[in-house]
Amino acid sequence: SGLAIGIQMLMWGLTGPIFGAIADKYGGHKAICLAFVFYILGIYFLYAGPNTGIFFQIDLGLLVGIGLGGTAISIPMSIVGKHFPLSNRTIAMSIVTAVGSLGYFISPLYTSYSLIKNGWVDTLFVFTIFLFIGLIIAFFVRSPSAAQSIEKPNNQSAIEAFKEAFKNKSYILLVSGFFVCGFHITLVGTHVPKYVIDRGLESWTAAAILSLIGLFNIFGSLVSGYLSTKISKKIILSAIYALRGISLILFIFLPASNINAFIFGASFGFLWLSTVPATSGIVAHIFGTKYLGILYGIVFLSHQVGSFFGAFLGGLFHDLYGSYDYAWYLAIALSVFAAIIHLPIKEEAVLRLKTE
Repeated sequence: SGLAIGIQMLMWGLTGPIFGAIADKYGGHKAICLAFVFYILGIYFLYAGPNTGIFFQIDLGLLVGIGLGGTAISIPMSIVGKHFPLSNRTIAMSIVTAVGSLGYFISPLYTSYSLIKNGWVDTLFVFTIFLFIGLIIAFFVRSPSAAQSIEKPNNQSAIEAFKEAFKNKSYILLVSGFFVCGFHITLVGTHVPKYVIDRGLESWTAAAILSLIGLFNIFGSLVSGYLSTKISKKIILSAIYALRGISLILFIFLPASNINAFIFGASFGFLWLSTVPATSGIVAHIFGTKYLGILYGIVFLSHQVGSFFGAFLGGLFHDLYGSYDYAWYLAIALSVFAAIIHLPIKEEAVLRLKTE
């Protein structure tokens, strides 16, 4: 399953810009519906089709990974961003993030219950039903037309937008910072359950941490979106990464206890995806929303590369040294790095937008 999850994360990241380009050119509903088809096929084959050996890697890794590339956070965020002006764009994006976080909170609770009560086949069948509901809803999602757009029309091509972005130092810094976000999230989400057991706590404590992360992520996303309308987004991002480092330091150096574990789950959950509204908001502010799907998709690709290394290095360090200590030290160092590199970001529109 480890290989399949690794493939899934990479496919999720690699296909994000592709679905972003489809959403930007042909409409958000077409991109999301297409992604849902891949997602549904992946889950369906896991319980009703060929699902052993290489087929397991294809089902859970390739198909589900492609599905996530168009249904997960980056594409809905880019579509919502096109509908709102700068003044309240990050608020709208934070609401999308928070609603997604609600699923992250409910899903583990249902899955753990259903696996015991109903078995994995019925559990996956129920997930397939929810995915079909998502497919139907996605059909009604619409990107604004040229006449409805809040920005003036321009003739910039996707290739020109890509080149413009990678010549912008602030964009490069955002891409680098989001790598750290992905590293943190997957390191914690993948390895904290075993880490707390290694420290003498019970398995239910690990499950409680993940549920608390999902719950407090809802509040963190909303607060981040609100603050992004009041103060500099780059300051918010620097603060989030710095606070993640502090949270990790306290978690690994304080005595192991359920209370400390729950405090970590709540605090890190508050910071979990609170980076998303500010990061996507800066991308939209600098370059406009015409190619927000592909440009934020590239930023999210960096996130998924970080996720891959968070999962891989966490396991590697544990195998080599018998503990996760060095993985946590690296995560803390990356927190400092991310907190610093966001400070030079210039939150100003490119000259092209100023002169249009």
